[in-house]
Amino acid sequence: MNPLASISSLASSGGQRAAGWQAQLRVDYVVNKVAQTHRGQSEDQVKQALQDQLRVFGVVPNAKQMAVYAAAISALPELPPNNRH
Repeated sequence: MNPLASISSLASSGGQRAAGWQAQLRVDYVVNKVAQTHRGQSEDQVKQALQDQLRVFGVVPNAKQMAVYAAAISALPELPPNNRH
């Protein structure tokens, strides 16, 4: 078992995070939301929903990554109406 990092070592790192971490959180949120509401729909519909919702959060979508997400979400089976959020 590895020892836990001391508080002083955590404090000295300053809580550094990779550049773009906030944008990635927004992308993750939108992808999960669209995966619940648009699963099983056409890739074009899913891609449009992703792009629209990302722009609301101020994120400029990456076209290649949106295509990957859209393909994966459209391949999912639809949820019954009472399980959608």
